[in-house]
Amino acid sequence: MRTVLLVDDEQDIRTSIQMILEYRNQYRVETAEDGPAALERLAERPFDVVLLDIKMPGMDGLRVLERIRDAQPDLPVVMISGHGTIETAVEATKLGAFDFLQKPLDREKLLIAVRNAADRKRLLAENREIRAKVEGRDAILGGGTRIRSVLEAVERVAPTEARVLITGENGSGKELVARAIHRLSRRADRPLVEVNCAAIPNELIESELFGHERGSFTGATTQRIGKFELADGGTIFLDEVGDMSLAAQAKVLRALEEGRIERVGGNRLIPVDVRVIAATNKNLQEAIATGAFREDLYHRLNVIPVAVPPLRERREDVPVLAAAFAEEICQRNGMARKTMTEEAVRKLQGMEWRGNVRELRNIVERLVIMVPGPAVVAADIDRVLGPPREDAAAGGAWGEGTFQEFKDRAEAAFIRRRLEQHGWNISKTAEALDIQRSHLYNKMKKYGLARGQGE
Repeated sequence: MRTVLLVDDEQDIRTSIQMILEYRNQYRVETAEDGPAALERLAERPFDVVLLDIKMPGMDGLRVLERIRDAQPDLPVVMISGHGTIETAVEATKLGAFDFLQKPLDREKLLIAVRNAADRKRLLAENREIRAKVEGRDAILGGGTRIRSVLEAVERVAPTEARVLITGENGSGKELVARAIHRLSRRADRPLVEVNCAAIPNELIESELFGHERGSFTGATTQRIGKFELADGGTIFLDEVGDMSLAAQAKVLRALEEGRIERVGGNRLIPVDVRVIAATNKNLQEAIATGAFREDLYHRLNVIPVAVPPLRERREDVPVLAAAFAEEICQRNGMARKTMTEEAVRKLQGMEWRGNVRELRNIVERLVIMVPGPAVVAADIDRVLGPPREDAAAGGAWGEGTFQEFKDRAEAAFIRRRLEQHGWNISKTAEALDIQRSHLYNKMKKYGLARGQGE
């Protein structure tokens, strides 16, 4: 049953309105005699609609409305007044009132206003739920320091028109960052056009980006509108921009400088208004040094750099990611909810994750589908994925990856060895390592070290 909070300083009016709304169990009504009492009730439990008198002693209805708007912007408030004027109604509307009724209240107008307000609250909630389901797949998950810095950068740059260059390894989530920037931007209601530059042959990249005229080359039997034109008014995301040909780079640079593009085989400049977000897994500075990437284009794109960390540098986010992936996969496949034990999660935290978040999601999907029970335990991971090979482990430890990756693996192995020597006694191990216990705990969390794992 829908709930209404009725706020009026006159007892007779509260009783009358309550009787009208509760007739035939249409609504459940709670009352408050003044503004402070109403705000207290709103803080205690949710309501679908507020009926709020304007003229009250102490805190008047307009001040209460302002407080409600700050605390619960989606809660519809219907203002009621015995001294209503056009000026008062306009002021209430500017402050966010859903409707305005004059005393003495007409029964039908009251019921219609409350019904419409309650319907609006329901529709807002449904739309938010639908949007959350749609955007949930694109959510950037995690609460660690590294990913929080990325989220803070996204929130700061999104409302601006600045170009963004997102860097990071394959599978780290660069495209999610790009979508988040667009979603939070002033262009959110306009298209986000994504282009994977690495997946398009060099001879076709210019046509893909800028379009072509009929007959401009063999096979061009019709006119084609390019991605830049399709993104007009919105955002274009150039994924793996480091794989773009030099000829296409020159045209992109011209589009950024002039705000105009020219179709392949055309002779007319077409104005476009696009925000450019680019991403790459390459070191563009090295590509500039070898002549594979234009330095002037790099500086045009790299207005705001955002570096997405690899999963091995944000292992503290593995539990959140694994749980979210498991729930989404179960829902999508119509399966019963499946959880992961702490030991299983710690085992996942200790893995290398060369494929980053994308690899984690694939492995979680494999575990959720292949493990028959209601929970995935540590033993299931070796059973489903297979135990790590000794030669692969040795190669991963010494022969592959960056210097930082080698240091992380060496540090993790060193700490594990010391923990084993001291029977996993945290105090003794920290004393032997000459570090604080809290520092040791942080290292263990970072590397997913736990007793029993890997034994």
